[in-house]
Amino acid sequence: MSLLTVIGLLPLISALLIAAIPSKSTGLIKRATFIATSLIAIISISLATGFDKTSTGMQYVQSNPWISSFNINYAVGIDGISLVLILLSTILVPIVVLATWPEADGGRWGAKVFYILILILETMMIGVFAATDLFLFYVFFEAMLIPVYFLIGGFGSGNKSAAAMKFLLYSLFGGLLMLASIIGVYVIAGNQIGATFDLAKLATLQIDNKTENLLFLGFFIAFAIKAPLWPFHTWLPDAAKAASPGTSVLLLGVLDKVGTYGMIRFCIELFPDASKTFTPLIITLAVISIIYGAFMAIGQRDIKGLIAFTSISHFGFITMGIFAMTTQGMSGANLYMVNHGFSTAALFLIAGWMMMRRGSSVIADFGGLQRVTPIMAWTFFIAGMSSLALPGLSSFVSEFLVLVGTYTRYPVAAVIGTLGIVLAALYILIPIQKTLHGPIIDGNEKLTDLSLREKIAIAPVILVIVVMGFYPKPVLDLINPTAEKVVTKAGFTDPAAKVGK
Repeated sequence: MSLLTVIGLLPLISALLIAAIPSKSTGLIKRATFIATSLIAIISISLATGFDKTSTGMQYVQSNPWISSFNINYAVGIDGISLVLILLSTILVPIVVLATWPEADGGRWGAKVFYILILILETMMIGVFAATDLFLFYVFFEAMLIPVYFLIGGFGSGNKSAAAMKFLLYSLFGGLLMLASIIGVYVIAGNQIGATFDLAKLATLQIDNKTENLLFLGFFIAFAIKAPLWPFHTWLPDAAKAASPGTSVLLLGVLDKVGTYGMIRFCIELFPDASKTFTPLIITLAVISIIYGAFMAIGQRDIKGLIAFTSISHFGFITMGIFAMTTQGMSGANLYMVNHGFSTAALFLIAGWMMMRRGSSVIADFGGLQRVTPIMAWTFFIAGMSSLALPGLSSFVSEFLVLVGTYTRYPVAAVIGTLGIVLAALYILIPIQKTLHGPIIDGNEKLTDLSLREKIAIAPVILVIVVMGFYPKPVLDLINPTAEKVVTKAGFTDPAAKVGK
């Protein structure tokens, strides 16, 4: 059993142990879940310490027969891209657990069910990034919908039932399209190399252009819904507004990355010719997402809706970097996934604390917080500046790499995408001005600043945002070899630099 499998099983084992604790012992449930998820995070970091960053092959590999009659295996392994996303998942989960103790008590089923769902979801997130068997990936891809559905519908607010159902239906529709393509790939493999779901073997298939295009679309639409990319994004604002802040962190910080990860791991690696065919269309959709998400964010009155639409804009940047098909763009997109996860986590957690204290999510109801709750105000400011991609904070490096990498091949798209940076100044600075500065709104003078528990929860997130802004090299060292391999395998080379006379 590889260490990767152990890390994937630990959340499930922890969930069983939490289930044995009496429901009335909410304090014990919370502490036990935090300790368990913290240990999982520490063990997962050992993956990085033992990872050979110079290798482009899969590491921590394990493969065992599962459903032998269909050649389905339990097969897992990680490269640099999947490693950083697993680390993102395992690090954010204990932060969410510690930061959201009050919201676990207000749901339909109590704290025990809330944390059991979180732990089950953690196993699914690890599995979806580690699976090297296509069918196993599909199982994790669909299974993660179940805990998220109950987290939104059981612990959210507002029109939570409708939002949870909309999320589920959109995701199931995309999953069915992907399943049809998986079956198609399986049949073709059976005719050429023998029936298999092994990704390395499937990448060697010779598929005619028309069939490859159709199979590509089945995967891409599923991942575009998950990402979310315009025009497949409409489930996200409703889900983000209805979900609790902790659920929103995992939804936008990690689960949505499954979409962009899938574009790299499956769309490009399995269907390189179709990727070339659809790249101009996808780049166009990415640019629209950047601008559309930014404009919609500017007009938001609800703070959770604001963060949701900023994420649509950011996922446009990530998708553009992926399909720019340059090593800079690919590395920047993967780094962006990590940085977006932490900056969105900071925004949602702090916004959740603000809403809990004020009893409102309307931006106009906050004002003068810098004088009343200075620590909460400053952490929200730093998180907002990271989302803005301010130089010196984490998102700047990844956004810069995406734009530079895109410009070398698609200069028009990069120039238009740069407008998103200008619009970001509006959708971040205006809400910050309204919430942190100006006169103190009636009722805000009694708000309390962050507690010790909340400070401990947000401190590592802010630390990552600042450190990654100045020193992203350790993460880029993990990402770069795999990113270069993906671009080369897709049949692209970086455009030669143009030197003026």
